[in-house]
Amino acid sequence: MAPYLTHRPHPWHGLPLSVGEDVYWGYIEITPFDQVKYEVDKPTGYLKVDRPQRTASLPPTLYGFFPRTLCARRVADLCPTADRGDGDPLDICVLSERPISRADILLKCRPVGGLRMVDAGEADDKIVAVLYDDPLWGGARDLTDVPGPLIERLRHYFMTYKLEPGRQPVAIDAVYGAEHARTVIAAAAADYAEAFGGYSGEGKA
Repeated sequence: MAPYLTHRPHPWHGLPLSVGEDVYWGYIEITPFDQVKYEVDKPTGYLKVDRPQRTASLPPTLYGFFPRTLCARRVADLCPTADRGDGDPLDICVLSERPISRADILLKCRPVGGLRMVDAGEADDKIVAVLYDDPLWGGARDLTDVPGPLIERLRHYFMTYKLEPGRQPVAIDAVYGAEHARTVIAAAAADYAEAFGGYSGEGKA
């Protein structure tokens, strides 16, 4: 029998990125039901309260990040209007048929596209993915398999969720498909490896 773990792995640094071919782990920080923005506390790995949602709109999908990724130089190079990466893990929005109402969970997902977002000069891509083996979304392979109104809802959320007087609005200058999403993930994994040390990214399905 395998020994019990003596500690919980850090969601950013202690979990693998890849489950298998085109399937990744995603760590979820926020659900579509959360009126408070939660995010991982980087030093401890615990989920913390960041702030109440500033607007009445709630995230349209599960929202979190890919473990062992970092938006730095390589991710910024893929975004012509960005000066740098935002220095955080690569964000992910996950579609699920059934409502998942709790955060601080790990799930398997397949990327189908993304939004190229720039926030105050920083590349802050949002990868759109589907829950692996989901009965409704599991067969999606590209953003063209996702209804356009849902993508517009995501665009609207991210362009308005930080609105406040005197703050520069974010820009979403492109929406891209699965192939480019995989390129962004690979760039973020390479940025992470450069900053924190090499890692194979392999995990078990």
